[in-house]
Amino acid sequence: MKVAVIGGGSTYTPELVNGFLARVEQFPLKELWLMDIDPRRLEIVGGFAQRMVAHQGGPFKVVLTTDQREAIAGASYVTTQLRVGQMEARRRDEYLGKRHGLIGQETTGVGGMAKALRTIPVILKIAADMRQLAAPGALLVNFTNPAGLVTQALTKYAPEVPAVGVCNVPITAKMMILAKLSALTGKEIPPERASLKTLGLNHLSWHRGFTIDGEDVWPQILEGYLAELKTQEHPEWEPRLIEVLRMIPNYYLQYFYHTDRKLAAQENWPPSRAEEVIAVEEDLLREYADPSLKEPPPDLMKRGGAYYSTVATQLLNAHYNDLGETHIVNLRNDGAVSEWPADWVLEMPAAVRRSGIRPLPAEPLPPACFGLIAQVKAYELLTVEAAVHGDREAAYQALLAHPLGPTADKVQTVLDDLLETHREYLPQFWT
Repeated sequence: MKVAVIGGGSTYTPELVNGFLARVEQFPLKELWLMDIDPRRLEIVGGFAQRMVAHQGGPFKVVLTTDQREAIAGASYVTTQLRVGQMEARRRDEYLGKRHGLIGQETTGVGGMAKALRTIPVILKIAADMRQLAAPGALLVNFTNPAGLVTQALTKYAPEVPAVGVCNVPITAKMMILAKLSALTGKEIPPERASLKTLGLNHLSWHRGFTIDGEDVWPQILEGYLAELKTQEHPEWEPRLIEVLRMIPNYYLQYFYHTDRKLAAQENWPPSRAEEVIAVEEDLLREYADPSLKEPPPDLMKRGGAYYSTVATQLLNAHYNDLGETHIVNLRNDGAVSEWPADWVLEMPAAVRRSGIRPLPAEPLPPACFGLIAQVKAYELLTVEAAVHGDREAAYQALLAHPLGPTADKVQTVLDDLLETHREYLPQFWT
């Protein structure tokens, strides 16, 4: 079996390799192809990955290439973890927002839109190559942000390619809840015994249920969480919000619920998060280049993305072995939430089988949450059209629709700045 990683020069790749090494008995990987357009990063990260695998007895082969079609040819799974324009484009996204008095962030607001416009055509080209070259029924697993929006584009413009979007936020929330439960009970609870209920969009979701061996423990979790919030001088969420919703918001909802705080924090830049990550990555690449290094260094945790290898390789393993496990992923609603449009890509629990990944039936969120979801989904659908067709009017409407976008009199100014800032990566708008 062959797995292709598009964006294999990412500093996350060694963690992904660790995940495959941990599952060689269940997941019979033969060739792991790392593809990247940056030869320097590919050589450093890929060389480290090869040493990692050799150190574990070489259970599979790691192949490095800058040729996307060569990487995809014959692959049973293709994962995408790319960043069009690399980290400098993320930095531009952040400061694009800041200079217009808006949220500067890589996955939401104007920065998230800029990233989506750059990314969607590239991901659709990968899907097109998969149609031609990959193994029959090959699965595309997208980790590239904004993961939900990119998956929305795939479901409309490459529906014949099985695709799913994945994020590490749900598994991070699950592991944090398990840690708190274990601290209270004095007993460690294996993750496979627990199930988290989450619904919404990627980076715009609400955790609303938790079971251990099928038993509902959400009331106890909420009670403990509220008690913790009430003891904090600067709590992440106001206790009253949690009391009313009876849910725990995804932490990215801070950008929507506490926009003023996030805007105030931007005034302390530099460094922005991109600038911090640029420094972290240079240190990591320096460590990865050490020929004596054979295991991921502790500094990898500074990069973020906790449990990335777990969520990635567990999903592929569940699919390959037809385990029927429940994973929280981004995919078409298809009637799972019957009250919401079937073509919306949602972040929600799904059953993972070899025959396909199917969303599980779920109750809709309350109106206070749905209103925000509907507004952001309108922005997402418009952004997909803008990205695919280079449609400036759709891009204008997307900015107008976004709750974190500019006021109506500033939309054109912000859009012009966005398109000019990333002109080299947005040829569809400049033909």
